[in-house]
Amino acid sequence: MLSKRGETVRKFKILSVCGTGIATSTVAAESCRDMLREKGLGVEVKECKVIEVETNVEMFKPDVIVYTTPLNDKVIKGIKKFSGLPFLTGFGREELINKIAEYLRNMDKQ
Repeated sequence: MLSKRGETVRKFKILSVCGTGIATSTVAAESCRDMLREKGLGVEVKECKVIEVETNVEMFKPDVIVYTTPLNDKVIKGIKKFSGLPFLTGFGREELINKIAEYLRNMDKQ
């Protein structure tokens, strides 16, 4: 992806996880995608079921995971995770997106 100045802009990968990969992961994924883009970050968001996390970590290689169901820490292999509950309830949504954006921006500086 190129910026308006012709610079290469990193596209961050976010894995959105819920129990069935249908309802809550979709809400979290859409909110996360829209809100991070508003903050000027390029993102690619993929949704999946909790039983698909290990495969998606290996193949999609997400930068962060947003989850709405409990995750096995062994399966996520040290990838930073954020609870997506605020995307569902609305409470703490802005604070969560700020934390995710800050984490991604700091990751880009390393």
